[in-house]
Amino acid sequence: MNISRENINELSATLTIKIDKADYADAVNNTLKDYRKKVNMPGFRPGKVPAGLIKKQYGTAVLADEINRIISTEIPKYIEEEKINMLGEPLPNEEKQGEIKWESQEDFEFVFDIAWAPEFEVKIDKRKKYPYYVIDVTEEMIDKQVESYTNRFGQNEPAEVAGEKDALRCDIVELDADGNEVADGIKAENVAIAIDLMKLKKVQKKAIGAKIGDVLTFDPIKVYDNKHEVGHMLNIPHDEIDNLEEGKEYKFTVVEVLAFKAAEINEEFFTMVLGKDTDVKTVEDFRVKIKEDIAKNYEQSSEYKFLLDAKDIMVDKYSFDLPEEFLKRWILETNKEMTQEKMDEQFGDIIKDFRWQLIRDKIAKDNEVKLEQEDLKNQAKKVAAMQFAQYGMGSAPDDLLDTYADNMMQDEGTRNRMMNQAFEEKVVAVIKEKVAIDEKTVNDEEFNKLFEKK
Repeated sequence: MNISRENINELSATLTIKIDKADYADAVNNTLKDYRKKVNMPGFRPGKVPAGLIKKQYGTAVLADEINRIISTEIPKYIEEEKINMLGEPLPNEEKQGEIKWESQEDFEFVFDIAWAPEFEVKIDKRKKYPYYVIDVTEEMIDKQVESYTNRFGQNEPAEVAGEKDALRCDIVELDADGNEVADGIKAENVAIAIDLMKLKKVQKKAIGAKIGDVLTFDPIKVYDNKHEVGHMLNIPHDEIDNLEEGKEYKFTVVEVLAFKAAEINEEFFTMVLGKDTDVKTVEDFRVKIKEDIAKNYEQSSEYKFLLDAKDIMVDKYSFDLPEEFLKRWILETNKEMTQEKMDEQFGDIIKDFRWQLIRDKIAKDNEVKLEQEDLKNQAKKVAAMQFAQYGMGSAPDDLLDTYADNMMQDEGTRNRMMNQAFEEKVVAVIKEKVAIDEKTVNDEEFNKLFEKK
């Protein structure tokens, strides 16, 4: 077995791997012997099938598997030994690769295209200013978050007359075209319907002010604009929901009015929001805690914006050549969702990401940045905390974050994404430490507009 390289230019080459019979014969023969021991074939006792028959039936497949094993083992080993900083993966050469005749050949030759990253230096110093945006936490933001919590922990209470944010508990009966109840039609009892979610204003207007015993008639599919939601409302089996007819009216008889009452702000409320271990006892302390939580969430946004800006600055500064044609071909061949049209449209962003990854990796190497298991766990906990915050849990308990993070990392795709994020954050921390920071305080509206410019 022999591997040779022919350079095409400074960043690409062809690799030719020659495999002789001596390289694979023993492994193929041993595999066929194992097949002979295990294969059950009509007319022969186990282990007594003639070797020639085994070879005729399985020989080509076993040979191909062994040749592929040799290629997949030896080429990566060669690349590692030669210290080639590969981009993508080796691709079969479309011009030099000859036809393979598995049934008759004894010696094989395979030709692959490869490409690698260029050599370059990254110099980071204090002479370059990088913008860093701090988002101001206003009293209005705190007010909105407090209101969100009081609504989240609020509850419905019986009332006499329905308001615009209240709900009605109704008995529902299907009607025919003449407005009469359908004897064997759809019926549902004690179903709660939200007034503020009604899409048709004329129906919503009638619902506001409704009392026990009042009757509303309407097509729920039009009013709620969601057939599956209506299906659950009417207790329809899931596989029959799509058969619901739009334009059919139902009678909704009000059996209870449920007025929504926001939670009262007191020590019990503080415990519900912040957990049993909280030491918050007053409204003032609660607002301070809310401000801290909002600022912490905004800090993640600020760090993300800094990453984007650092990436743009670095990519603009280091405009080295890349083997673009090879990368286009590699992406098309390895990404099933990528088309030539998408490639032409997105390649500018794709090549920018390649440049950034190389710059990022170079910074990491120069500064001995290493990803530890603890970094990965902390990243997973950070993502978990952000997800809980989206559902109103601004201070999720640490043991809950631990469990949630461990579960997330069981998925290989999620784990790889977390590793990349954690690694990138460590590199960005190095950049942030070495450059001059131009800190700017903005409000949330101004901050969001910064992304519109991209």
